[in-house]
Amino acid sequence: MKDKRWIAPTILALVLVLSVVWGYNQYTLSGKLNTALTNSHQRLLFDVKKHVENVQVSLSKALVSESREQNVLLLSQIMNEAYFAQDKLSQLPVTHADIAKTEKFLTQVADYSYTLMQNHLSGQELTSKQREALFNLQKGSADFNAELSALHDKLVEANFNINSITGKGKNKLQKANEDTLQTRLTSLEKQMGKSPELIYDGPYSDQQLNKKPLALGDKKITIAEGEKRARNFVGTKKVGKVTAFESGKDASAARIPSYTFSIVPKNASKESAIYIGVSTKGGKIVWMENPRAVSKANISVTQAEKKALKFLEEKGYPNMEPNYSLKYDGTVIFNFTYKDGDVTIYPDLIKVKVALDNGEVVGFDASTYLMNHQNRKIPTPEITKDKAREYVKIDFDIDSTRLALIPKGKNEVLCYEFKGKYKDSDFIIYINALNGSEEDVLQIIKNENGTLTF
Repeated sequence: MKDKRWIAPTILALVLVLSVVWGYNQYTLSGKLNTALTNSHQRLLFDVKKHVENVQVSLSKALVSESREQNVLLLSQIMNEAYFAQDKLSQLPVTHADIAKTEKFLTQVADYSYTLMQNHLSGQELTSKQREALFNLQKGSADFNAELSALHDKLVEANFNINSITGKGKNKLQKANEDTLQTRLTSLEKQMGKSPELIYDGPYSDQQLNKKPLALGDKKITIAEGEKRARNFVGTKKVGKVTAFESGKDASAARIPSYTFSIVPKNASKESAIYIGVSTKGGKIVWMENPRAVSKANISVTQAEKKALKFLEEKGYPNMEPNYSLKYDGTVIFNFTYKDGDVTIYPDLIKVKVALDNGEVVGFDASTYLMNHQNRKIPTPEITKDKAREYVKIDFDIDSTRLALIPKGKNEVLCYEFKGKYKDSDFIIYINALNGSEEDVLQIIKNENGTLTF
């Protein structure tokens, strides 16, 4: 009995020791994770800074170079470095709203460089206005880089201090680090908003970003009318509670200003809400998202495609054809394009997401269609399909050919679309149906999740 009395205290002591060891390990691990996270943010910021420095240097070289060949190389470097900077910037712990103008600046740097590359490859020299635009971009990247340098120095100093303290003080300093990052990037954001407007034909030019939707009409609807249309789109018998969101002070600056609603279906919890946007002009459904969980796939992608097409027809979108699809988290997202006679109209794009458990449409995005759809006067091809084939690589094994209207800057170009294979890889080649020039080449990537183009 005496021996047994020692068993309980011994076990308790052992548990206590193990608890202390476990707690210490967790504390040490937490410290290491916090340090790693801080270092990761600094490394991302350093990478952004380095990419912007490279943009600045290459822009400076492009301003003094008179060689088209050299400029093509420099512009290619600028485009890639700007994309890299944007990618790293997007990984920093700040909201999209706080860096929207900065992201736009980097996107336009890349897009404008690509446009100038295309001009050079077609034999054109830089104009005085284009050099002036490059100078403004170079100045913008220099200001950008100076701000990033100051921010980087502050965070490096803060990281030195953070490793020398513990506990609540450490947490406060980490919060100060985040506030420093947010404040400085917000300051940079204001500065980027002052950049001059770029005048060119790229898809990310200010003219394209600011263009008005073509398929809405001019009639402005009330929020009550917007709610009625949202109810009808979801199905009035399914609708329980509807909540309208505040539009916000920047709502009018959106590409398609919209009323936003949360719709909770009958006999469902508020966590099962469906979100929907209705354009303030024309009352069109711009997007819909039902973020419910999908348990397991019970239908095929082919069955889901048929349900998506039927859904589009019911919602007033006939003559749509499926092009590409991607499976994601128990759903499949389809890209549908409008068909005008025998011509595929790629600018008129609608995305539909279908749940593979029961075939329900759980996502809808008609923003691109509403921006571009119009009554078009499609030109008659001036070269034949056989003549266009002569402009395609001779050993390119063609599977199908059709006429397609593709976006090209602010314009739309009628092309022959040749789908086929070259050395076991799938490609699409677009040949201008009016003059035979090669307008674009896309690679098709197919895997178990669907089909994408690059």
